[in-house]
Amino acid sequence: MKPTLTLALLIAVAGSAVAQVASYKVVGDGIPQSLTGKPGNAAAGRALLASRAAANCLQCHAVKKDRDLAAGGDKGPALDGVGAALTPAQLRLSVVDYSKVTGGTPMPSFHKAPAGSDRPILTASEIEDVVAYLSSLKSK
Repeated sequence: MKPTLTLALLIAVAGSAVAQVASYKVVGDGIPQSLTGKPGNAAAGRALLASRAAANCLQCHAVKKDRDLAAGGDKGPALDGVGAALTPAQLRLSVVDYSKVTGGTPMPSFHKAPAGSDRPILTASEIEDVVAYLSSLKSK
């Protein structure tokens, strides 16, 4: 393979891996702009939580008013009412990079690539879906 073609392929692969983490700007105590430029889907966000896969929020949190999500963990606060307590911008920052909200907690930063990976835990679209769902949780 020619060196220029190899270099072009490496750049293309590296560019696609980097592009998977959306750029964002923290303003004050949140990320006011959607990572995708459009709102997320609350039903898809709830499904992400219910699947207990990548968005494994239920390992530490529960949604007590939702029968299917009530059996979550108790290491973190229940998520009931979080949509009334926090703005979508604050929720987005909490999910994207909780270390910027408060340090020294075990909550992962879901839009960073874990060590040894080139992909974030949640895509930008998944982040927006989770934010939409959490924003919908208005009452305790």
